[in-house]
Amino acid sequence: MKPTAARVRRMAPIILIAIAGAVSAQQPYPNRPIRIVSPNTPGGGTSIFARLIGQKLTESWTQPVIVENRPGGNGIVGGQFVARSSPDGYVLMSITSAHVTIPLLIPPPYDPIKDFTAVATLASYELILVVHPSIPANNLQQFIALAKAKPGQLNYATSSTGTSGHLTIEMLSMRTGIKMQHIPYKGSGPALTDLLGGQVELTVIAPSAAMPHIKSGRLKAIAVSGDARLPALPKVPTFTEAGLPGFDARGWYGLVGPGGLPREIVDRLSSEIARILALPDIAEKVVGMGLSPFISSSDQFTELMKTDMAKWRAVIESANIKLKS
Repeated sequence: MKPTAARVRRMAPIILIAIAGAVSAQQPYPNRPIRIVSPNTPGGGTSIFARLIGQKLTESWTQPVIVENRPGGNGIVGGQFVARSSPDGYVLMSITSAHVTIPLLIPPPYDPIKDFTAVATLASYELILVVHPSIPANNLQQFIALAKAKPGQLNYATSSTGTSGHLTIEMLSMRTGIKMQHIPYKGSGPALTDLLGGQVELTVIAPSAAMPHIKSGRLKAIAVSGDARLPALPKVPTFTEAGLPGFDARGWYGLVGPGGLPREIVDRLSSEIARILALPDIAEKVVGMGLSPFISSSDQFTELMKTDMAKWRAVIESANIKLKS
């Protein structure tokens, strides 16, 4: 039976949508807007990187890249949303190394490695051990000797339990056998204020936050993480140079997608991000944030996450660190 004219008119929109969908499916990635989820509040590092990368992807691919903040649960809310998204390259997530440490403290409803596809690293950052000027130690060995002579008497500040600063100092304690008292604060600002005021003796902090106080003499720099000295602090040795070989507390930012992301999409994203990070204006902005551009492949990023997770698991279990959700 032939369809009536009215039936043809009713079917026309459906046919057009089907044709449009088929054409879109045949077009190369990306052919529609991309969302980059930040699992933290607006204004933080993950949001900043999502916008930096998103703007350049929009310019080169002529597809809108939308940044969407989904904070909550120490990043778990955003992580769960992305882990459950379709692995088609249109939902990605900007993360920090907390992506593999928080799950060691608060078990999430996903596996931080198996349920995601590593796309590319974006930047890395070092941490620096600083002490109040009243502390009679000018290098790492003197500091360790002092801490051993006063077990449990030195107080160290962190912005919160389970943060990179907390884990770094616990790794230092595990490696050297020293014992100190942890004083967690609600944010890095109050922690730094009390350190400057002498209410606590030390902390581990990002160089960008510590630099002005080191140069003014209000803090003493003892050692910096990473495998090279910081250009801005050439006289401050690395932990390895100071007598702790292999001491690596480097943090990082990266981009991931849901698990099972097709290799061709991963490769396209990874190569484009490498190009973006090499752009002078982007490199300048990254350095201005106290970070270093960090380019790696998807496979290298996956191995980094696995290595970091194993490293910090050993520290967390040794120090018996607990974090309430």
